[in-house]
Amino acid sequence: MNFSSFFTNLIIPLNLCITLLVLAALCFIVRRRKTAALLAGLSLCWGVFWSLPASSLWAGGRLEQLYPYVPPQDLPAAQAIVVLGGNTAGGRRNWFEPYHRNRAITRVETAAQIYEAHRAPLVVLSGAALEGKISEAENMAAVLRKQGVPEDALVLETNSYNTHENGVYTAQKLKALGLSRVLLVTSALHMPRAMAVFHKQGITAIAAPSPPQIVVPDDPDFSFWQPNERAFDAARSIIKEYAGLLAYWVRGWI
Repeated sequence: MNFSSFFTNLIIPLNLCITLLVLAALCFIVRRRKTAALLAGLSLCWGVFWSLPASSLWAGGRLEQLYPYVPPQDLPAAQAIVVLGGNTAGGRRNWFEPYHRNRAITRVETAAQIYEAHRAPLVVLSGAALEGKISEAENMAAVLRKQGVPEDALVLETNSYNTHENGVYTAQKLKALGLSRVLLVTSALHMPRAMAVFHKQGITAIAAPSPPQIVVPDDPDFSFWQPNERAFDAARSIIKEYAGLLAYWVRGWI
């Protein structure tokens, strides 16, 4: 595990809360009572902050709103649609509501809608095999074939394990085909980092995110300020994006 992955995992709410409490206990044992109280207080504040829906809506919503969702028919034409792997089987409609498979909209389904709207003649699928032997690109291609996308419209990139590699290896594929203007499909939360990576590779990318997921639900009993387990779980992905943006900037990848 590299440092950026370690740092990201460390600051995930549950992990950091436990780490701070362990340090607080050690400080208490060695009679550093004030330090122990401070660490315990920080643990409590970090956990409570990320358990509030208002926090997720503020922090995650800011990222999602940088590239607003545009219906497929309203997107500009491009030379290809690029779909990034990652959570391609998820697509929860709203992070504050229970998951319903029949209401989910995945990245690959967003790409299918864009293709059906005749926004581009090719679909480039990017993602290596994170588990098993079948790559994410191949899994996405299978879904698109079932939805009527012809084989000759599919281009697969199966070597990338992260967003940076998505950009590097996909750019190589695109340049080999003489393509430079693409509609980039990923989740709304992930779009700011993905767009920065592709622009760094010299690709003219137009954001075509899946619909935002960090939005206020229709539930009349929904509370912004009542601790919520789903908000606490959502913090993992939100923090990952902020940490990823920082790490990619430090490395010169964006």
